[in-house]
Amino acid sequence: MLFSFRWLLLEYAVRSLFRRFGKNFFIFFILSFLIFILSSVLMIAESIKAELNATLKTLPDMTLQRFVAGRQTPIPVSRVDALLEIQGVGSVTPRIWGYYYFKPAGVNFSVVGLDAYEEPYSATMARLIKDVDWTQQHSHAMTMIVGEGVKTILRENYYNDFFNFITPEGQTKKVGIAGVFHSDLALEANDLIVLPKQTAYEIFGMNASDATDIVLKVSANVSEIPTIVAKIIEKFPDLRVVTRDDIRVSYQNIFDYKSGFFLALFCVCAFAFFIIVYDKSNALSSEEKKEIGILKALGWDTDTVLQEKFFESFILSLGAFLFGLATALFYVYALQAPLLRAIFTGYSALKPPFALPYTLSSSMIVLLFLLSVPVYIAATLIPAWRTSIVDADEVLR
Repeated sequence: MLFSFRWLLLEYAVRSLFRRFGKNFFIFFILSFLIFILSSVLMIAESIKAELNATLKTLPDMTLQRFVAGRQTPIPVSRVDALLEIQGVGSVTPRIWGYYYFKPAGVNFSVVGLDAYEEPYSATMARLIKDVDWTQQHSHAMTMIVGEGVKTILRENYYNDFFNFITPEGQTKKVGIAGVFHSDLALEANDLIVLPKQTAYEIFGMNASDATDIVLKVSANVSEIPTIVAKIIEKFPDLRVVTRDDIRVSYQNIFDYKSGFFLALFCVCAFAFFIIVYDKSNALSSEEKKEIGILKALGWDTDTVLQEKFFESFILSLGAFLFGLATALFYVYALQAPLLRAIFTGYSALKPPFALPYTLSSSMIVLLFLLSVPVYIAATLIPAWRTSIVDADEVLR
C-alpha cells in the first residue's frame, strides 16, 4: 500500500507518541537494549576475527614442535640441515621463544629471541628488525624492544628504562628497553618482547644448541604441503607439524565454541523481543482502539489511520535502532567492551589488554535493521488494520 506523505499526519504521530510516553518509552528502552546487546556481540566477534585473520597471514607455512612423553621439548638445532634436504622446503629457521610470567602484574609476556642478521620468520618480525640496531649505545649492555602493552605494564611497576628478568637459577638479568614495538596487530605484538637470542637463552635457561621450535617456508606449491609434512614426520617421528591451515581451523573451532555463548544470548534477546511483538500484534489497548474509533468518526479512512500508525511505529523503532547501534559503537570501540568481550577472550588476566580494531560491516547493520524495524512496524500495523476496518460506532462501544 502506497501512502502519500503528510507533514501534519507526521506531527500528529509524534504527539501521539508523547501522549503515551510511559508505555512508548518502555518499548523504546527494550528495543534499544536488545539491539545494543546483539550489535555489541557481533562487533566484538568481527573485530577479534579481523585481528586473528590479520595475524594468521603473518604466520610461517609450517611450525615444527618436538614432543617427548606427550610434552613439548626443545629441538636440536642440528636438525636444520636435514630439514633443508627435503624437497620443497625453502627455508628453515630455529626459534627461541617462550612466556615470562611477571608476578607483580599477574601477566605473561611473550619473549622472542631474534638476532638482527638472521632472516625473520614472519612479516611482522621483518618490520620490527628493519629499524632496530642491537649495537646501539645504551646504559645497559643488553637491550630489548617491547610491545605497547608491555611498556604500559612495566611503567606501572616503575620500570621505565630497564627490566630485571629472573632466570631459572634465581639470578637477575638486567635488560634495557631500547624501544617500543608499534604494530597494527595488537593480538600478536601487544604482549611481545624481542631481544637478542643469547639473552633469551639466558632468561629461559636453555642450551644454545637447542631451539623452542623450528619454522619452515615452502618453495613448492601449497598443495605439496601435505607431502612435505609426511616426509618430515617420516624422518623425525618425534616432531609435530603445525601448518598455517591447522591454525586457521583451530581459530575457527574456537569461534564455533564461543558462538555457543552468543547463540544463547541471541535466543534470549530474540525471545524477549518477539514476546513484545506478539503481545502488540494480538490486540491494541482500549485507549488506542478508542482513539482509532474517534478518528474514524471524524472522517479518517483506513489508509490514513494506517499511515499514522506507520509513522508512530517507524519513528519509535528506527529511533531505538539508531540509539542502540550508536550506544554499541561507543561501548565497543570507545570503552573496549568491558565484560562482554570476555565471552570471546576469556577472563584470564595473564595477557595484557589489546584494543579492538574498528570493523563495522554494512551487512551486519542491514541484518539488525531487518530483525527489528520492519518486524515492529508489522506488529503495529496488523492490529491497527483490524481495528480500523470495523465501523466507528462498534469500536467506540
